[in-house]
Amino acid sequence: MTIRRRTIVHDGPGGPFEGVFAWDDAGTTPRSGVLVIPNVLGQKESDNLKAEALAALGYAAFACDLFGQGKRTQRGEGASRYMDELNADRALLRERLRASLGALTAQDEVDEANVAAIGFCFGGKCVLDMARAGLPIRGGVSFHGVYDRPDWASVNPIAVPLLVCHGWDDPLGPPSALVALGQELTDARADWQIHAYGAAGHAFTDQAMPRGHEGFGYDPKADRRSWRAMSQFLQDAFNNSEIVAGADTAL
Repeated sequence: MTIRRRTIVHDGPGGPFEGVFAWDDAGTTPRSGVLVIPNVLGQKESDNLKAEALAALGYAAFACDLFGQGKRTQRGEGASRYMDELNADRALLRERLRASLGALTAQDEVDEANVAAIGFCFGGKCVLDMARAGLPIRGGVSFHGVYDRPDWASVNPIAVPLLVCHGWDDPLGPPSALVALGQELTDARADWQIHAYGAAGHAFTDQAMPRGHEGFGYDPKADRRSWRAMSQFLQDAFNNSEIVAGADTAL
């Protein structure tokens, strides 16, 4: 087994966009694909490592770029500037997600009928928007996401099964927002799960964010538990019981 990477540059509204695709070259037949959607900082090495971890589980994964080629930020002042542009234009965000999904399904290693999406922080919101838009994915996982609705009408029913992995102390997702999300998904007749992790806050999967102030920072327990939950969820979503090796590995 050798996990390989290649860079993908693709078109889309406001593009070009540049992401990283990862797969295990041991197999030659197309396999289920997973779109990996980054956080507020945009496409980066930690997202590529998530794609590689998914490849080790037997998937083909694409750590996508929603901001545009070369548009990346660092923590601190201005970190959210590209995200803010997309938050202000959720229809544009939806179309960029559609283009990223298309780039994943265009790869020869991917079974285009069997794809899912996972996302972190802003990427978690994006996963929910993909489900709200009715994009053709078999399942979606939001890690410490943001739950506000878009300004366009969601499909009803929402046919995409969803797993929301949430840090209970997350100030960006207080209990009222979590309840509102559950009600939204219930009203849309979605198949949904929410896993809330005690004493964990926002960015609980992000090893580059030590706990600096209340409600934010990496939490190894929540990271490990949510990765395990995601692994089982994807296995169920794809109805592929063979993908089990490495399911407890979190990055």
